[in-house]
Amino acid sequence: MTSDEKLRLGINIDHVATVRNARGGDTPDPLRAAQIAQEAGCDGITAHLREDRRHISDADIDGLMDMLTVPLNFEMAATEEMQAIALRHKPHAVCIVPEKREERTTEGGLEVAREENRLAHFIAPLREAGSRVSIFIAADKRQIEAAHRIGAEVVELHSGAYCDAHHEGRINDRDRELEAMREMSSFAHDLGLEVHVGHGLTYETVQPVAAFPEVKELNIGHFLIGEAIFRGLNPAIAEMRRLMDEARA
Repeated sequence: MTSDEKLRLGINIDHVATVRNARGGDTPDPLRAAQIAQEAGCDGITAHLREDRRHISDADIDGLMDMLTVPLNFEMAATEEMQAIALRHKPHAVCIVPEKREERTTEGGLEVAREENRLAHFIAPLREAGSRVSIFIAADKRQIEAAHRIGAEVVELHSGAYCDAHHEGRINDRDRELEAMREMSSFAHDLGLEVHVGHGLTYETVQPVAAFPEVKELNIGHFLIGEAIFRGLNPAIAEMRRLMDEARA
């Protein structure tokens, strides 16, 4: 693998829906954000349909499936309800994430090793339906091995601890988390898994991760939606794309 291989950028549009739902009504429209992101050159759209529907709605997923020309990465908890929705739509990819009602955002990686048998049976129909299955996990060897055993094709490493440490000025913790992601990206790749990274990435934190040659895709949402308030969504995405390409080169 060469370090100049194009790194894909997936845009998470959840928090456009968060703003919409704060007041009710139809605006801002996450489907419009997805369209702008496509035009800005993103490689995919991510949307997390939560059990409590706090941001993305079922109608949003219907609309995305109808209008997208780039792949949809459907984030979901490992529940029967979400499995049924994914099997009905058959998105390009499904990313299995942990989900707790009280959390503001996804706080950590999925515990795969303790639920290996259940998750293996859960993802089998999704794979049979043609969706690529990704597991959102911590940069932990035990979890990566379990994700490989259950038949996942992709692991998405949770970058939140690295990003939090950076923004809080905990340099030693930041460097330790970054090194763990580097090592586990290589480990997962050697097992034959495709490696993605996501959660909390910003202009300040993206380049060290983008430089990992094993990483094929970054999924970024909240920061870019916030940045779009000040510079517009297209320019915000363009700057992230520039930084990623610079790091890759």
